[in-house]
Amino acid sequence: MTTSEMETVEQVWPTLAPLLFVPHTEREYDRLVQMLDSLIDVVGEDETHPLASLMEVISVLVEKYEDEHIPELS
Repeated sequence: MTTSEMETVEQVWPTLAPLLFVPHTEREYDRLVQMLDSLIDVVGEDETHPLASLMEVISVLVEKYEDEHIPELS
């Protein structure tokens, strides 16, 4: 990452941090699931949508939490 890119990230991160985080509690997990549901409604299966990569990142965060905290159904 270049210095210029880092400066840009530093400027926008305070706005994004409340929306993009690793969930550590059930409440944070629920919040990410709600955001993911909203993104799915908007993005659908359109891989070219500007928010498609955000949807993918949040999906990974949700899946990681589920793998670590939610027992599999038998």
